[in-house]
Amino acid sequence: MTDDLVPFGSRAYALLCLLLLFSRGMDFLSTWVATPHMVLEGNPIAKKMGWRWGGLVNLAMCVGFAFWETPAVVISTTSLLVASRNFQQAWLMRSMGEDHYRDWYIDRMLESSLTLYLSCLFGQTALVAVVGAGVMYFTGLDGNPVLFGIGLGIMAYAGAVTFFTLLGTWRLRRSFLHAARRRARPAETARIPVPPIPVPPFYSPPDPESPAE
Repeated sequence: MTDDLVPFGSRAYALLCLLLLFSRGMDFLSTWVATPHMVLEGNPIAKKMGWRWGGLVNLAMCVGFAFWETPAVVISTTSLLVASRNFQQAWLMRSMGEDHYRDWYIDRMLESSLTLYLSCLFGQTALVAVVGAGVMYFTGLDGNPVLFGIGLGIMAYAGAVTFFTLLGTWRLRRSFLHAARRRARPAETARIPVPPIPVPPFYSPPDPESPAE
């Protein structure tokens, strides 16, 4: 498989650039619909950059990667699949609110078995990766670079979902547990019983009306 440099300003470059702009734009739009304040964003780099810097970086990435056909197809395939996944739950995140949805999601995790959760996650991503691997295998290195890029993009999507879901879940779970501990500390302090002052045996308090000796 050869991936020569696409000439700038050519028809192929324009098509690849438009494809990248559309796919990355769908990723941005689906993220904004789901979590406009990026509370539920699983990518810490994208969350730190925010919308403005993230948009500029992605614009530069679209212009740059349009020079190579296969990387452009891989990025576009992964971005469209991520956008599709975001739109699947975006309505629920918006209707519940970002903070409420985050707390609800963590509560469901805490009530579930960690083994069951990880098994379902790996089962979902592994099956998707099998599809991508099949496309790559039957296309071959010497086959159509677009089909090979689609297969590689599907596998990249499966890997990204696995990594960022685990990372985001770990961060949310950790922040939730830390917040729960901070809320519990004042209540525990208020419930600490004050130990009584020990009274010596056979002690009788003095009579205040009796004269002092």
